[in-house]
Amino acid sequence: MGGLRDAGSLSVTVLTSGGRGPAAARNVGWRVAAAEWVVFLDDDVVPGERWGERLLDDLRGAGAEVGGVQGRIRVPLPADRRPTDWERNVAGLASARWATADLAYRRAALAAVGGFDDRFRRNYREDADLGLRVVGAGWRIERGERETLHPVGPTGFWASVRRQAGNADDALMRRLHGRDWRTRAAAPAGRLPRHAATAAAGLTTAGLLLALTAPRRNGSRRVRAAALIAGAGWVGGTAELAWARIAPGPRTPAEVAVMAATSIALPFAAVAHRLAGEWRWRAAAPYDRDAWHGGGHRLFARALHVQTANAPPAAAMRGGGPALDPRGRAPDGGGRPAAAMRGGGPALDPRGRAPDGGGRPAAAMRGGGPALDPRGRAPGGGGRPAAVLFDRDGTLVEDVPYNGDPLRVRPMPGALDALAALRAAGVPTAVVSNQSGIARGLLTPAQVEAVNARVEELLGDVGPWLVCPHVPADGCDCRKPAPGLVLAAAAALGVAPERCVVIGDIGADVAAARAAGARGVLVPTRATLPAEVDAAVEVAPDLLSAVRLVLDGEAVT
Repeated sequence: MGGLRDAGSLSVTVLTSGGRGPAAARNVGWRVAAAEWVVFLDDDVVPGERWGERLLDDLRGAGAEVGGVQGRIRVPLPADRRPTDWERNVAGLASARWATADLAYRRAALAAVGGFDDRFRRNYREDADLGLRVVGAGWRIERGERETLHPVGPTGFWASVRRQAGNADDALMRRLHGRDWRTRAAAPAGRLPRHAATAAAGLTTAGLLLALTAPRRNGSRRVRAAALIAGAGWVGGTAELAWARIAPGPRTPAEVAVMAATSIALPFAAVAHRLAGEWRWRAAAPYDRDAWHGGGHRLFARALHVQTANAPPAAAMRGGGPALDPRGRAPDGGGRPAAAMRGGGPALDPRGRAPDGGGRPAAAMRGGGPALDPRGRAPGGGGRPAAVLFDRDGTLVEDVPYNGDPLRVRPMPGALDALAALRAAGVPTAVVSNQSGIARGLLTPAQVEAVNARVEELLGDVGPWLVCPHVPADGCDCRKPAPGLVLAAAAALGVAPERCVVIGDIGADVAAARAAGARGVLVPTRATLPAEVDAAVEVAPDLLSAVRLVLDGEAVT
C-alpha cells in the first residue's frame, strides 16, 4: 500500500465488462485484483487532499471484523442560492450508507458474498444490496476519515423521469432482502405509494372522460361527477409533488418549469417501472455467491460479458485484421498472439519484449513492484512458483476441438505424474482455458462443465477452473493471449500473478502469462506452430518435464 503515497509508482490495467452496468464492471475489477483491500471510486469523483495517506490510515485502523471502510463524500453546492432538485439528489450521496462512490472493501468480504449482484444494471441499489449481504455475512462497514469530492454533473430536462427506472431495482431489492430492506440499509422511504395514488387518479380520470365521449347513456351525470373527483385527486397529487420539489429549490422560472412538467410524468413512470420490476423479478433467487469462481466448475467469464447461443462466427480482430483460427492465431501460421495487450503501448516482438530489445517481460508487476527476470520470476523470490496454471486442451488432456462429450476426454502423457509432483511439493494449481465453442453455439456451458468434471475424475482436483467462453471478435480481456484468466486464477488462489507459471501448448498460453507478468512454459504438440516454439523463452518436451523445470530448475533435454 505504500505505493499510494506516490501516484507515479502505480500502474493501470484497463478491463472491460461488456457494458453490463457498474455492478458487473466492479466485479471484473476486484476479481482480478490480488490485494487485501479493493477500493471502489466513481469515475466522476475527485479524491481529497492527502487521500491516499488517509486511505491507508483508514485501512490500518480497521479491525479484523471490518469488511468495508467508506469514505466521506462531500458534494459542493452553490453558496449564493438554494440547490436545485438535481443538486439535492446528488447531495444525498453525502449521507448515503455504503455508497461505492468511495468505498474500500476487504477482498475476503467480497469473496465471501460473491461481490456485486450484476442483475443491478444501473448505478442504483447495487451498493445497498452488497452492503446488506456483507453485513449479513457478519462483517462491519465503517466510515473512515478520508474525504472525496463528488461534483454535481450536468443534467437534462427529463432526467428525473428517467431516474424512475430505479423503481424496478427496488422490486429486486424487496424480493432479495424482504420488505424491511430500506430500514436495514438506511434508505429513504420514497414516494411510491403517493405516486401510485396520483397515477391511479390520473388513469381513472382519463378512462371516465373517454366514457363520456361515448353515445349518451343514463348515468352520464354520475360519470361526470366521478371524473371530476378523480381529476381533482390527480391534480392535487401532481401539484403536491411539484411543490415538494419546487419549495426547497431556487424557484427560478427555469427550475419551476422543469419541476412542473416532470411532476406530471413522474408518477406514471415510477409506477410503470415498479410494475415491470415486480413482474421481471417475481421469481428472482438470492445471488449465487459461488457463480464466479472454481466451485462446481462454474465459468469465471460469466462475470464478464458472455455471448452464448446465436453469437456470430469468429470475426476479424478488432481494428480490421484477418479472421483468427479457433485457437486465436492468425491464418498465416505465425506465432504472434492474436490480440495485443490493451492500453495502446508499443508493439511487442514475438517474445513479448519492447522494441528496445531488452529482455524485460511485456507487463510489469502490478502496484509498482520490482521487474521480473527473463524467466518471469521476482528477484530474490526463489525458483519455486506460488502456483502453476495449466491450459486444458492439448496440455492436461488431448485436444478434441469443441469437445462437449466427457467420454472423449483422454489425459495427456505425464499429466497424472505432473500433477502428483505439484501436489507433493504443495504447489496449488488452476486451469485457464479458452472455450469459444460456447459463443459459437457449438457447446453449452453445461457441456463444458461436464468435460471439466471428467478431467478431474481422471486427474484429481486441479483447483479453480477459469474459462473464457468468448470468440476473438468479442474483444474481451479474459481470452488468452489477454491476461484476464491468468490474473483471475492468481486472485482465486490468493497469490501474486508474477509468482505464477502458466504451462500450455500454444503461443497464446505463454503470451497470456507474459501479459499478466507471469512465467510461461511451452509444451509443444502437433498443434504447436514452429514459430511459437521459436518465440517461446522456455520450452519443455512434455508436461512432466515442464513441471520438473519449474519446481527444480532441471535442464530440459
